[in-house]
Amino acid sequence: MSTFNVPTREEVSANNQAIFDNLQKGLGFVPNLYAYYAKSETALGDYLTLQNRKSSLKAKEREVVNLITSQINGCEYCQSAHTVLGKMNGFTDEQVLELRKGSATFDTKLDALVKFTASVVENRGKATAEVKTAFFDAGYTEENMIDVVIVVGDKVISNYIHNLAGFAIDFPIAPKL
Repeated sequence: MSTFNVPTREEVSANNQAIFDNLQKGLGFVPNLYAYYAKSETALGDYLTLQNRKSSLKAKEREVVNLITSQINGCEYCQSAHTVLGKMNGFTDEQVLELRKGSATFDTKLDALVKFTASVVENRGKATAEVKTAFFDAGYTEENMIDVVIVVGDKVISNYIHNLAGFAIDFPIAPKL
């Protein structure tokens, strides 16, 4: 089995070094996932552009999508990172675990979102009619549906990269379900 190492700042291109510097300034560190993307000349910048795009979804809603997608895809790195980010966006530890398990009994609109997202991920975009109806009945729009799929796509990229490379998780490890 190959060992996949996370590059240091000195091991990446000048362009990626500048992105590392901005991440260091903004976050206080360069997460291993982002550093790993820097093995590609363009992947880190492209990924950050996708991740930071404007969305019709609120930050809390994006975390719902991130948490359930990462759970279904078995990505411990992203489960751990988004547990931290979910709590930064107002979820309790118990709510994060409930979201990862596929429901949000504490909020009917978010419950429709988590179930819709789970169906999208599990069925490769072919969400069930029942969850689509519940999603729209909860007040979500077609614009929101598109943005959910964009966030799912963003998270699938990260999930797959970590699941393939398996580098160290540099966030507090999320509890197993």
